[in-house]
Amino acid sequence: MNRFKQWLYRFMYGRYGMDTLNRILSAVVFIILIVTLFLSGYPRLILSGLGFLLLAYIYFRMFSRNIYKRSKENEKVVQFFNRIKNIPKYRYFKCPTCKVKIRVPRHKGKIEITCPKCRGRFIKKT
Repeated sequence: MNRFKQWLYRFMYGRYGMDTLNRILSAVVFIILIVTLFLSGYPRLILSGLGFLLLAYIYFRMFSRNIYKRSKENEKVVQFFNRIKNIPKYRYFKCPTCKVKIRVPRHKGKIEITCPKCRGRFIKKT
């Protein structure tokens, strides 16, 4: 087992590996292959062909040595899903006395905010 592990480490050295996009594509392939179990005829052929094409793309990305391009692809997908989630982690308020923008964490209820510039205090709901 140890020799296989060493061979695998050497083989994957300098290759991209798994990332978020590959995990999403793997889930899509799994769903497609489950759906094809309940279909017959041409829809089954088309969906299973699509599933195997996506699987080939997953392996292409995983074994790719062009790490820069694969990480850019993954970054675009992650940014897209972050925009879909659209759950900001912070709220921004202006200090009533000095008008400085202050960042506070969301979903903490009513909190007392202290301005870092003028040390003024005010209460806001986050």
